This record gives sequence, C-alpha cells and structure tokens, in this order.
Amino acid sequence: MSNFWHPFGQLYQASHSAVVFDRGEGVYVYDEDGRRYLDGTAALWYANVGHGRTEIAEAIAAQARKLAGYSTFGNFTNRPAEELAGFLSERAPMAHAQIFFVQGGGDAVETATKLARRYHFELGQPERTAIISRVNGYHGTWGFGTSVGGIDANRQGFGDLVPDTYRVPYDDVEAVEAEIVRLGDERVAAVIAEPVIGAGGVYPPPPGYFGALREICDRHGVLLIADSVICGFGRLGSWFGVERFEISPDLVTFAKGVTSGYLPLGGVAIAEHVAAPFAREDSPIFRHGPTYGGHPTCMAAGLANCHILEDEGILERGALLEGELLASLKPAEKFESVLEVRGGVGLLAAVEVAPDLRAKDPGAVDRLAGTVRRNGLITRVLSQGLAFSPPLIVEPTQLEELGQIVVESLREWEATAG
Repeated sequence: MSNFWHPFGQLYQASHSAVVFDRGEGVYVYDEDGRRYLDGTAALWYANVGHGRTEIAEAIAAQARKLAGYSTFGNFTNRPAEELAGFLSERAPMAHAQIFFVQGGGDAVETATKLARRYHFELGQPERTAIISRVNGYHGTWGFGTSVGGIDANRQGFGDLVPDTYRVPYDDVEAVEAEIVRLGDERVAAVIAEPVIGAGGVYPPPPGYFGALREICDRHGVLLIADSVICGFGRLGSWFGVERFEISPDLVTFAKGVTSGYLPLGGVAIAEHVAAPFAREDSPIFRHGPTYGGHPTCMAAGLANCHILEDEGILERGALLEGELLASLKPAEKFESVLEVRGGVGLLAAVEVAPDLRAKDPGAVDRLAGTVRRNGLITRVLSQGLAFSPPLIVEPTQLEELGQIVVESLREWEATAG
C-alpha cells in the first residue's frame, strides 16, 4: 500500500492500483512498464507545449544554479519575476496590468476574490463582499474557491464555507443581473466566471454571453473576474482566453499553461483601476501572498514556456484545432450510453455519459475511463463523463487516434456492460 494520498483520489483504490508514469515525450507519456499513452488531458489541462521540452528544463536548471529561490515580500524581487510580469502585462487583456504571482490556480482565485472585496473596502464600500459565480463552475479547492465553486460534490462535508457567495445558472446571463439586483448593488463585489467551464463539464458560453456580462458588471459597479486558469496560454487560442470574447475583465486568474506544468505557478492580472487604490505613496499594503510568490526558478520556467508558445506559433493552435478535436469525438454520440459531445471553443471537449446510466451505476464513468486508458489514452474523469484537452502541439492524425480510441472503448464498454 502506498503512503501517497492522491488529490481527488479514493484513498484505498489509488493506493492499491496506482498507474506510475515514468517519462513524457511530446503528446505521449509512458508508464514504468514502458507502455505508451496518448495524453488526452495535457496532464491536467496544462502541458500545453507538450512533454520533454529541454529548453524549459535547461532554463530551470540555470536559474536554480544561480538563485534557486528567494522571497519577494516587501520590495524584494528578482530579474525573472520582473521579466515575466512585464511579458504578461504587455499581453494581458487590460492596459497596464499589474501581475500578482502565486503558486497555482487555487491561490490565484483566493487572491482575486480577496482583492475584489478589499478594492471596494478601499473605495469606502466595505459592505460590498458578495461574490457571484456559476453552477458547474470550478475555481479550485482553497477557501474562496470551494465557496464560490459550482460543483456541489466539492462543497459538501466541510461545514461553513466563506459567507456571502452565490451561484446562478452557467448559461443565463440575465440571472446574473437578477442576482445582483436581488442582493443590491451596494453588496456585490464581483462576478467570477470561466471563459469556458472546464472541470464542471466543458460548457462553452452561449453567444454574446461575456459581452453582456461585462455590460451588466459595468452597470452595477461590480468587478468581473475571468478565471482563465484552464483557458489561458493557448487553450482557447490566445494568451488569457477572454480575448476571444472581446472583453476586458477587471481581474484575470491564470496558472497551468503559464509554465505548461513544468513548475507550479499561478497569478492574477489586475486592471490599472483595481490596482490604483494600492498604488499611491500612502496606500495600504494588500496583506496577502504565498511564500513562493515570484519564486525565481518558477519564473524562469514561465518565461521559457511563454517564449515557446509565442515563437513556435503554438499559442494559436487551441483555436485552429478546436474543430478537429470536436469532430474526432462526434462519432461517440451514436452510442446509447452517450448523451452528447461538447466542445468547439478551444482545444477542450467532453463526452457526457447518459444521466440514467450514471444514476443506475455511479461507477460507470470511472470504468469507462479505465477502458479508455487500457486502450492507450489518458482522459480526465468528470462527474458527467470524460474530458479531453490534449497538448496544443497535438497533430490532426493524433486527434483522429484519440477519437478512434474513444469509439472503440465505448464499443467494448457497452458490450461488457450489456
């Protein structure tokens, strides 16, 4: 039995039936027995430039030899942090963005939601603490992220969570405004939304949703937080994902693809007007931040990764290949066990298992994922089905391979279940 307690893993099963990965190369990973798998999830929505990029490994090693780590609290800094902040600020979907570095996506959500409340406090509106999010939204599993999350299973059993958080349907922008009106403009700090809902089921937004959401937030003086942890760094074909919808959020959370997972890193891009109350000579300190924020070795990984995304034209592939990923999975809809295939906005998609089947057999999705894995493809298990988000370097022939494995696995799985 292993002593490693896996995140989002059933303790007994994970410790007795672990799949031990040994190495990665391009869009493939290999286990300790040498078996190759097509990485259909880019590890966990993040290996955007693929596995085994020696340029990133070399940048990490060089920085670790020079200055592996040092605090950036107060006025301490390092050159890689300054360079990456400048790089991201120039490409952010708001002018003159400040970049607040953290360790991952959960930290980024924690930072953005706390900052939204503190921003209103500094404007003399301390009663503006309500955060509105969407059903099916996923915003990590830290305190604020769990509280604003829209996946019920992730919120259960923890007792009282962060108060003053509210959820509305993910596809009804009018419901957002109705909730703001119900609560009162004077109480609402921010709305948080993923450009495309990821872990909650891969739900692209309805046409015009984000443009209307931006107008609603402006009308009521509410900050708009775009949670681009999954959607950024090419997953939707742009740096932060939201550019696709031609809006400028007030805050953008990011992580995952910023280093393609080579080292942990996340952050928040913050619009100039949100930073303004903290930017004066006599402004208060925003008393928040992790020990490893701005960690120089992680910064070096981010810089190397971002240059690869830009210099090799990888950034745009999330949009260029989105139709081919969806088309490769569409044949799965012919199976009785499949409700629908979703995707088409960015290089991410989902195959949803029929609800009646899931109701009769709660372990159905896990068993389907096991069949897919035995056939050489790694998928992400969701409550409704399987998600797919391969590395952005994936080729059309490999997307065809991905779809063929899913279809063959469904055929085998239905035959066995029947």
